[in-house]
Amino acid sequence: MTAEDHETRLKRLRMRSMRRGIKEMDILLVRYTDARLSALDAGELDAYEALLDENDQDLYQWVSGQQPAPEVHAPLVADIARVAARG
Repeated sequence: MTAEDHETRLKRLRMRSMRRGIKEMDILLVRYTDARLSALDAGELDAYEALLDENDQDLYQWVSGQQPAPEVHAPLVADIARVAARG
């Protein structure tokens, strides 16, 4: 099996972002991927991918500010919320 190239990884993460199960999260995460994903380095992409492994209900509460995000995800969640607020 060959390693995934950068462009393929970006496409896969965008697809994971737009097929969440909760429409609100689809919208918020696709907005974020369109604005930021291509500028993220490998470590930041790893952090984003780890965030995508979280439950949608939790993600929505974190991004919307209803619950604080876990420390490990807090900076990324804050950035997603900033991008989402800009529309």
